[in-house]
Amino acid sequence: MRDVRLLPKAHLHVHLESTVRPGTQRELGGPPERQGTFATFREFADHRALVRGLLRTREHFRRVALEFCEDEAAQGTRYTEVMFTAASHGERVGDMEMPLEGVLEGLAEGAERYGIECRVLLDHSRRRPVERLWETFKLAARHDEVIGIGLAGDESHPLAPFAEVLDTARDTGLHLVHHAGEAAGPDSIREAITVGHTERLGHGIRVLDDPDLVAEVRERGLPLEVCPTSNVLLSLVPSLAEHPLPLLRASGLAVTLNTDGETALADEYARVREVFGYDDTVLAELATASIDASFAPPALKSALRADVARWLAQ
Repeated sequence: MRDVRLLPKAHLHVHLESTVRPGTQRELGGPPERQGTFATFREFADHRALVRGLLRTREHFRRVALEFCEDEAAQGTRYTEVMFTAASHGERVGDMEMPLEGVLEGLAEGAERYGIECRVLLDHSRRRPVERLWETFKLAARHDEVIGIGLAGDESHPLAPFAEVLDTARDTGLHLVHHAGEAAGPDSIREAITVGHTERLGHGIRVLDDPDLVAEVRERGLPLEVCPTSNVLLSLVPSLAEHPLPLLRASGLAVTLNTDGETALADEYARVREVFGYDDTVLAELATASIDASFAPPALKSALRADVARWLAQ
């Protein structure tokens, strides 16, 4: 078996605030590292809020972004589109620009130091006001490194109130990627497609609840950003062995493998290899699917595909 850390990968669904190292959390006065699963999505969100609250200065944001690059590069990630809740941090610290500027500074330093290409997607909680999404859109429009925005969080809150912002973002050329079909069912996915103009489905595992929707997503070529370990940790799936990843692939859907920030990407590849018996050809297919589904420039995509082929040929 080939070393999955050496498999070139794109990482498309990862929240920066979920990747803060336990040691960094302790240094900043944070809570002990969380062990085990979360009983509810709200419990998970509340814990993550404690971690986000530790980030207060430009140096904090720069540091976690730089450490993210180092950790991702060690996992074989060559390109990533990392999510960051910039407007929420900006409101909390009283400076709308500083958190994102700190993150972009750290990502730029990390790209140069560790040879990883990073772009940013700004996310926004469905529970939060429309006005904050407008602020998110404005931040995204001001920075070339930010390539899109998206809605995340509790899917019981609809996308419809945000429709005007999402229409504007699409019309100005920003990418749109929303969480949907994680804890909620097919209606959430349909709304992400129609109201949200989503170009990928963040998670999307509940698509299997509706065969007609499976066919539609397949025909549209909408990639799924699947995060198996995260789904287990949030008690959305009973165990990794019961995860629908194989069913999603068997349904002909474009499936990419990601972490949500809850584990390391090479570890995620190693887990699915062990649990589902995937050989290196399948792992290379998952890596290539992530590259294909990314918003990376065409030349970079071609180079990464070639590197995956070389990994498989060794």
